[in-house]
Amino acid sequence: MPSTSPSENAPAREFSGLRALVTGGASGIGAATAIALLERGAQVAVLDLTPERAPSGTLPLHCDVADPASVQEAVATAAEQLGGVDVVINNAGIGAQGDVAANDDAEWARAFDVNVTSVARVVRAALPHLRRSAHAAIVNTASIASAVGLPQRVLYSATKGAVQSMTLAMAADLIGEGIRVNAVLPGTADTPWVGRLLEAADDPVAERAALEARQPHGRLVAPEEVAEAHCYLASPRNRSTVGVLLSIDGGVTGVRTRS
Repeated sequence: MPSTSPSENAPAREFSGLRALVTGGASGIGAATAIALLERGAQVAVLDLTPERAPSGTLPLHCDVADPASVQEAVATAAEQLGGVDVVINNAGIGAQGDVAANDDAEWARAFDVNVTSVARVVRAALPHLRRSAHAAIVNTASIASAVGLPQRVLYSATKGAVQSMTLAMAADLIGEGIRVNAVLPGTADTPWVGRLLEAADDPVAERAALEARQPHGRLVAPEEVAEAHCYLASPRNRSTVGVLLSIDGGVTGVRTRS
C-alpha cells in the first residue's frame, strides 16, 4: 500500500471548500495560521499592512485594521475572490509596554483601536458572508495577559482582556445564527515582535531566559502551536466548541511548579 503524507490524508483536510480570512497573516502567528489553514484545504485571504509578505498560496490583501474603509474593502474583496467567507481569524495587533503611567491617552486610544475595535470592524464587515455559511467560525487572539497579571504590560493586558470579554459576548450573540466564536490565549510566543523586544533589551540573552523560565515548559511558544489552536477552534469538526478561551501557554495559567 503506498504511503501518504499527513497533508494528503482526508481527515486532515477538514477545511476543504471553506474560505478563511486571517488578519495580520503576513508574519508570526498569523502567517503560521494561514499556512496551517492552507494545509487543511482552506482558501485563505491574508489581510495585512504588508501583504507582499503573505505566505505563498494565500490571497494577499492590503488592510489597515485601524481604518474602517480599508477593512470593509479588504473583506469585500476577499469574499468576492474566494466566493464567500466561512472563517475569520482576528490576529492583527500591536504590543505595548510599561506600567499604568507609561503610556499617554493617545497611545491608549491607538492600542485599543488596533487590538480591540479592529476585531469589531472585521467581524462587522464579515457578518453578512458568515451568515450565509454552514460552517461559520470566528477565532480571536487574546493573550495570557488577559488571564494573569504580567509586569509592565498594563495597556496590552487591558486590550487583550477586552478581546476576551468580546469573544464571550459575541459567542452569546451569534451562536443562535450558527456562528461559533472562540479565542486563543497564547503565552509568550517566538514571534518577530518578541524578537524586537529582546533585541532592545539591555541583555537580550538574559531577557530571553527570563521569558522562557516564566513558562513552565521552559521555552517560548512556537507560532505553529498557536496556529494549531486557531485551526482547532475554527474547524467544522468541532461544532460544539463555543465560547472557549483556549490557553496555549506552556502551563502559565494552570500549572504551578517548584523550582
